[in-house]
Amino acid sequence: QVQLDESGGGLVQAGGSLRLSCAASGRTFSSDIMGWFRRAPGKEREFVATISRSSGRTYYADSVKGRFTISRGNAKNTVYLQMNSLKPEDTAVYYCAASGSDIAGSGVNEYAYWGQGTQVTVSS
Repeated sequence: QVQLDESGGGLVQAGGSLRLSCAASGRTFSSDIMGWFRRAPGKEREFVATISRSSGRTYYADSVKGRFTISRGNAKNTVYLQMNSLKPEDTAVYYCAASGSDIAGSGVNEYAYWGQGTQVTVSS
């Protein structure tokens, strides 16, 4: 059974930092595109960042570019999201996702596997 487990969310003041972790299990994710998405209250789930597990190539939403960094862990099937200079508008539930293939972009529908999400709250 495929499972993605996120951790690292919490409450932080504006300008602060958090590091989210995602541990995937149940199959080999060595060729997958893995990503982070978020859903703010009253809004649709939106793309944040992706990374290719095989090449390490990354892609970011314009709203987080220069502030967030997605990376692969040394341990198999782990992905991180380092979030710096956090803003109140970054408040959302953050979800880890895996594409199930080596091709995926920023669309929610392109990802086959999802975690349960971790809450990030940024106070002003």
